Amino acid sequence: MGLQRVFGILFLVLGVLGLAYGGFSYTKETHKASIGSLQLSVDEKKTVNIPLSVGIAFMLVGGALLLIPRKQ
Repeated sequence: MGLQRVFGILFLVLGVLGLAYGGFSYTKETHKASIGSLQLSVDEKKTVNIPLSVGIAFMLVGGALLLIPRKQ
């Protein structure tokens, strides 16, 4: 399997996942205060939204990489 085909499948899968989930979230731990051995920390939940156009663009690029023949 060529590198072009691998990237095509990868972009296609990422595009479908981006459309299906619409984004992802993660938790960021920040240390606000540290007094001696006592540490106070805050967990912040961050959300990253993936625009619809980005998911569609990834799917189009992935499909194009799979359909366009590789030059040898």
